[in-house]
Amino acid sequence: MAEVRLLELDGVEARYGPVKALHGVSLSVGEGEVAAVLGANGAGKTTTLRAISGTVRRGGRIVFAGKSISRRSPEAIARLGIAHVPEGRGTLSELSVRENLRLGAYVRRDRKGIRDDERRVLVHFPWLEARRDQRAGTLSGGEQQMLALARALMLRPRLVLLDEPSLGLAPIVVAEIFRIVSELNEREGLTVLVVEQNANLALEASSRAYVLEAGRVALEGTSAELRRNESVRRTYLGY
Repeated sequence: MAEVRLLELDGVEARYGPVKALHGVSLSVGEGEVAAVLGANGAGKTTTLRAISGTVRRGGRIVFAGKSISRRSPEAIARLGIAHVPEGRGTLSELSVRENLRLGAYVRRDRKGIRDDERRVLVHFPWLEARRDQRAGTLSGGEQQMLALARALMLRPRLVLLDEPSLGLAPIVVAEIFRIVSELNEREGLTVLVVEQNANLALEASSRAYVLEAGRVALEGTSAELRRNESVRRTYLGY
């Protein structure tokens, strides 16, 4: 049976002013798949996610669920079911936990569905219920990262773009975040494209991976193949 591709990038370029950050990136993510993007700082990992979500100037072809999104606005892309969890958490610190959650559903109009999804999300993040009236800025870094993911799930997305979820967090917190991601993928079929500097973690959590170097795809394959690749082992896995 042929793979159903949910997301396809073909020759995607992106720039910040005069500086070109992506030089023809092509990749795909299958429906219900967890895929990873690896690479050193400055390789273009975060920019790739921004190109998909429409938050950076980009060119080339980006197709989601059979529709071109290359020229769509960030809000239009979110309405199609793409949720972006940016690097550095991105929670609104002055708002409460509940207000942050509700903001995740800002493009939705189905009030009952939003209430139902809030309860569904709390199954994965039960501690949020007790903290619902607490200001997000008073949470620990790990709690803020989990809140950012929970907020993204309030969109009821088909695809989550997860940018550097392990950044600055203790290993036990990182393990819990990836456990929840795996659970959502297995139980609900959530598709995830994760950018992660911790290559061991990313390859363990994903079925397919891409290695970016200087804004280009240098290597691609199944996660198992990349684990066996000598260049990947030496450069990213440390053995």
